Amino acid sequence: MSSTAANVKKRSAVTPCKTIRGHTQAVRGVAHLPGRQRIITCSHDSSLRLWDLKSGAQIGSEWRDEGDKAAIIAMSLSPNGKTIASGSNDGTVRLWDVETGKVVVKWKGHTSHVRSVCWSPNGGRVVSGSSDGTARVWDVKSGEPVEGLDPIKTGHEHVYAVSYSPEASMIATGGYNESVIKIWDAKMGELLSTIKLDQSVWSLSWTSDEKKLIAGVGGFNDSIRIFDTATWQQIAVLEGHTWAVYSITLFPNDRLLASASWDKTARLWNLDTNLQIGPPLQHKNDVTCAAFSADGKLLSTAGRGDENAYVWDIQAILKIAGLEDLLSMPDVSANLSPTRSLIPNG
Repeated sequence: MSSTAANVKKRSAVTPCKTIRGHTQAVRGVAHLPGRQRIITCSHDSSLRLWDLKSGAQIGSEWRDEGDKAAIIAMSLSPNGKTIASGSNDGTVRLWDVETGKVVVKWKGHTSHVRSVCWSPNGGRVVSGSSDGTARVWDVKSGEPVEGLDPIKTGHEHVYAVSYSPEASMIATGGYNESVIKIWDAKMGELLSTIKLDQSVWSLSWTSDEKKLIAGVGGFNDSIRIFDTATWQQIAVLEGHTWAVYSITLFPNDRLLASASWDKTARLWNLDTNLQIGPPLQHKNDVTCAAFSADGKLLSTAGRGDENAYVWDIQAILKIAGLEDLLSMPDVSANLSPTRSLIPNG
């Protein structure tokens, strides 16, 4: 075998370092808890589950809202790591206490699937996006919808993505049938700007300095687009995926991005160069979610048609590529949420 062929084989042999088994239907969301020891997953089987990363074993019983059988298709971890927000296909948004595994708040208002949920940076509010075409903002302390933001009638037929800006002054939405990203005033619900695209927007994430907005798109020219938030002009395109980019997750130093796609791969991106890192992380089914551990050394993925979640050794991939410095976090507080991500589902 030639050295070139050997290198190709080596590059294509990336496999998960752990497979998480236990759900009885598709896993649709995943989050790493602080400490790099545990992850939480949500599933079409109506449960959330807590897992030990070292052993791959489930910790305790599955979390269920008594009497509820709706599929859980979106989830997001609060900035302090103590609460999970989830969205279900019956239009309900729930908050779960991580320590007890119990529902502490239940919000109803959406009339169709809740496809995306996102916390405000201070953890005081949750925004949800739904197939009813609306986004709604909920106050965590009062347990009530926020006046003037309940709902935001987005104009999207389906809202696939919602994302708070780092300063909590704006909310970005994206979706289906109206190929645009819309930027909303997070306090008044007024439309501030519209970014026109040529296909559906599936996922969104802001850089921590709020200077860039990153979008995963799909339809016929599947890619990741990066926009300058000063002008809302596109400044970069990350190409490689061959189907919708369903989820993106940004490591807090703004230099490392992971994407998940219906092309049955997850991919890593160097945002210093906007180039892909290493080979695609191959799956047997569509990949719809991805989340970094707090230190970025691990990535967990899952998707439609698969009852398992997968954990990947990102540090090893970066070491092979000579890019371990992409995990450096000189200016990130230990109290920040592990990743800023949006996981739209449906």
